[in-house]
Amino acid sequence: MAWHHRTPSIHRITQALESLMAEDIATGRPLLAALCVSRLQQRLPARGFFITAETMGVFAGDPESSEARGFHENELQRALAYYCRL
Repeated sequence: MAWHHRTPSIHRITQALESLMAEDIATGRPLLAALCVSRLQQRLPARGFFITAETMGVFAGDPESSEARGFHENELQRALAYYCRL
């Protein structure tokens, strides 16, 4: 997908998150990857989360926008509600 990779281990994590996002979207589950946030990005996922979500057709917009914040917050709350009830 579109995430930039710095190290091999980050690359593997990125690939796993992208696969997880694809699986979650295909099955109608909330995006569990929304739990992976950056301390440097004001508790938001990395830019690649939004780019991947856009590529997969579940988000449209600028990863730096208020829409991105809203999308992330919605997915985070959905994931917490879904996985806390299991």
